[in-house]
Amino acid sequence: MDPGSPAELSLQRTLVLLVMLVSLLAIAAALIGPYSISPTQLIQAFAQRLTGRIDPALAATDTVLFSVRLPRVAAALLAGAALAAAGAVYQGLFRNPLVSPDMLGVSSGAGLGAVLGIFLSLPVPAIQGLSFVGGLATVAIVYLLASAVRGHEPTLVLVLTGIVLGALAGACLSLLKILADPYDQLPAITFWLLGSLASVRAADVLATAPLVLVALVPLVLLRWRVNLMSLGDEEAAALGVDPRRLRLLFIAAATLMTASIVAIAGVIGWVGLVIPHIARLLVGPNFNRLLPTAMLIGAGFMLAVDTLARTLAETETPLGVLTACLGAPVFVWLLASGRRGW
Repeated sequence: MDPGSPAELSLQRTLVLLVMLVSLLAIAAALIGPYSISPTQLIQAFAQRLTGRIDPALAATDTVLFSVRLPRVAAALLAGAALAAAGAVYQGLFRNPLVSPDMLGVSSGAGLGAVLGIFLSLPVPAIQGLSFVGGLATVAIVYLLASAVRGHEPTLVLVLTGIVLGALAGACLSLLKILADPYDQLPAITFWLLGSLASVRAADVLATAPLVLVALVPLVLLRWRVNLMSLGDEEAAALGVDPRRLRLLFIAAATLMTASIVAIAGVIGWVGLVIPHIARLLVGPNFNRLLPTAMLIGAGFMLAVDTLARTLAETETPLGVLTACLGAPVFVWLLASGRRGW
């Protein structure tokens, strides 16, 4: 596309506005909370970190800001961007606007792994590791089973196999909830499954960010091929690409992002389903424009929802509850407004 074309200029303006909006939301999220921080204190805390001189009067502000608030802001940005990107990939790959990142069972598998870790009273890093492995393993089994089925539409077989495996993982998860200690383990299981960033620390963000970035590399480098895959296997093959290999690569990348986020934040729904629709209404279905737009909108949305979750009431509201309350009406409106985004 011509860099000076009206469409490209419009995209640039949209991205600049979204970056500014996300930046303002990040600053607001750093300031707002049970322990409020003023803009002056924020600047002073950053100045202290640069100079290495900690003022005792700002010790509490420094601890809250750099040990709790900023890691959580970074995790919200990362989670929103990754889930929105995964949703955009899945919807384009399966040519279905109702597909979300957990369609192939990644969320169910990751949830089962985490619940198993909680049931076995494992430490938090082990629970996160089991969640990550569970999500990847479920999608790997789905893909292997779907590959063994011949004579049917590959995309349809993948989706149906994912639904079946997701239901099986959900049944196993329900069994563990019944067997869990109702006073200790069950509340932890329930809260984790509803999604939260309350326990996220800087180490979690540093461990998850490289995985998300690695998964983004093939999506960025081969973004134009996602458009080809949305045409169908026969059309994509006629244009010189291998749809089987590309499908495996894109599914692996989207699954890696989703499993990484679920491992540290729990199951957060609706982001990967609704955000790509909103981005598509703004910039159209072309994946070159859709990917960065969806990631920015997803990051801002998750940041706003997380800020609302920890300030709405004295007891923190689970993210899954808020994303459902906000995402469901928006999705109904998108359905009612027709197929303009597609």
